[in-house]
Amino acid sequence: MKKIAILIPTYNEAISIVELLDKLKKFRIDSKEDFDVIVIDDNSPDGTAEIVDKLQIDWVSILRRPGKGGLGAAYRAGFAQVLNASKYTHVITMDADGSHRVEDLEKMISAIEPGKLIVLGTRWIPGGSVVNWPKRRQYLSRAGTAYAKLALRIPLNDLTGGFRVYSVELLKALKLTDMQATGYCYQIEMALAAHLAGANAVEVPITFVERINGVSKMSQAIVIEALLQTTRWGLSRTFRPNADKLHYVK
Repeated sequence: MKKIAILIPTYNEAISIVELLDKLKKFRIDSKEDFDVIVIDDNSPDGTAEIVDKLQIDWVSILRRPGKGGLGAAYRAGFAQVLNASKYTHVITMDADGSHRVEDLEKMISAIEPGKLIVLGTRWIPGGSVVNWPKRRQYLSRAGTAYAKLALRIPLNDLTGGFRVYSVELLKALKLTDMQATGYCYQIEMALAAHLAGANAVEVPITFVERINGVSKMSQAIVIEALLQTTRWGLSRTFRPNADKLHYVK
């Protein structure tokens, strides 16, 4: 029997988190899937955490962090809480802004297999798509994945996407506290770590929808961080492959 925790990092997502939790509530009833939600809030000034608390949903909890520390730090805190709970078999990560559709959750969960596993919600394969993205953003995402795929020698088609499933067995095999990436390149780092740990990787086509409410967290600094980190990891894989694996895998 699988038991799933859905991790949702938030920073100033007061409107979108309520909409997302409403959709997850309906999905939970219709699908009869057994999952909990952990909202990881970085002390949002708009009161995101307080709003979630007031909803009083028994399968939703808040992990409060002292301030905005980046996507990677938020997920590492969430993973630590899941592993400490010792009751979950899988973790799903998804954005709070509605870009990851609840409608695609069924496909993601259906792709779960035994063992060390990473399921990637993938935009750039047949059946995948993006909505409301300008051509420039599409090019940037495609180019980022193409570069990371080449530099790291990982045969996956969407290394920067954040809609994923990780098995707890895989998370337990990784040195999560040794990971340092903070922005969206954390997704690349986790894909690399899963690959080095010998995890089975499954790609599921999804539709990514650009947010309507709120402000995108993407910035030039995040893009530069991803480029520099990926280059470092690629060089490390080329010249220090064993040390690279030891850095991530227990």
